[in-house]
Amino acid sequence: MIENVTIEYLSKKGTVLEYVLNEISDGIYIVDPQKKIIFWNKGAEELTGYKEEEVLGYRCSEQILNHIDEDGIPICKSGCPLQESLLSGEQIKMKVYPLHKSGRRFPVMAHVSPIKSKEGDIIAVIEVFRDISKEEELRILQEKFNKLISKYVSSATVERVMAQVLSGDDIVSRKRELSVMYLDIVHFSEFFETSTPEEITKLLNDVFDTCEHITKEFYGDIDKFIGDAVMAVFVDPNDAIAAGEKIIETLKQLNNERTMLSQKPVNVRIAINSGQVIQAELGTSRRKDLTVIGDMVNTVVYLEKLAAPNSIYITESTLSRLKDTTEFNFEKRISVKGKKEPISIYSLQKHTKKKKANVS
Repeated sequence: MIENVTIEYLSKKGTVLEYVLNEISDGIYIVDPQKKIIFWNKGAEELTGYKEEEVLGYRCSEQILNHIDEDGIPICKSGCPLQESLLSGEQIKMKVYPLHKSGRRFPVMAHVSPIKSKEGDIIAVIEVFRDISKEEELRILQEKFNKLISKYVSSATVERVMAQVLSGDDIVSRKRELSVMYLDIVHFSEFFETSTPEEITKLLNDVFDTCEHITKEFYGDIDKFIGDAVMAVFVDPNDAIAAGEKIIETLKQLNNERTMLSQKPVNVRIAINSGQVIQAELGTSRRKDLTVIGDMVNTVVYLEKLAAPNSIYITESTLSRLKDTTEFNFEKRISVKGKKEPISIYSLQKHTKKKKANVS
């Protein structure tokens, strides 16, 4: 605290205080109890375009800064942090948008503090403000990047990478008990041979968008898109079944639209397997993906090729983890490469068709 500080001293020229405040690059100004500006530093001139002689004796609301808040609401006449600090004696930090002399607004972080006399009376308020345009541009760019990158990699990958960046630790491999859903478009090669590149792209994007939206709805995560196939992971196999059912039902609506456009309907096969997998960061030094690998994954990929169109096949490993198994029918036991014993497979009754699809 400055001894015997007064309004006159704060506005006086040639003082040590004036020299020090003018050496600071942040914008600084001081107002009296009537909120009239009595001090305006060089930083404020640089940031706002207003010279000292243009603002001294005026209030910010008098066609100078005319601050608005983040919601675009004018705060100079109501909600003014200067007024609040004058009344409460509290320090206030707030993001506001002042008006530059050129007519443009720009974001600043303002720190407002009361100035008290030796007796403890509030005689003025000082505001220190810093242009945060670059920080705001970076924040917006980061949000756009996150939104964009989420279209191409799973949300688990984004979250894991962010955690790694924040912690500085390496991502390590770990074993997890998960359910893997593998979905493939039936006879995709026929679409490829009879459709334009634009039609193929739209078809895949429509199917992938449906799968991603529903997978997230049921607390799952897209692991990867592989050609015309989708692999998703779930902590709860009941969620995996529910997601598979809704995907099939939703694609029926897509097929109604395709029928009206004289296009072939889209049929899918879905398989679900549960068990231990290794979740690891795989790739090269330049690009890595967080994905799941293991015998369980190989099995579900093989099982999907045996499923009928628009049906859901599951393994006994998944069946044993379900709350309700009454809608599943035993199909058969099959031999899988790498396994000593055959495994039992089951189909969801309401989606099972008698005619099996050819493997494409």
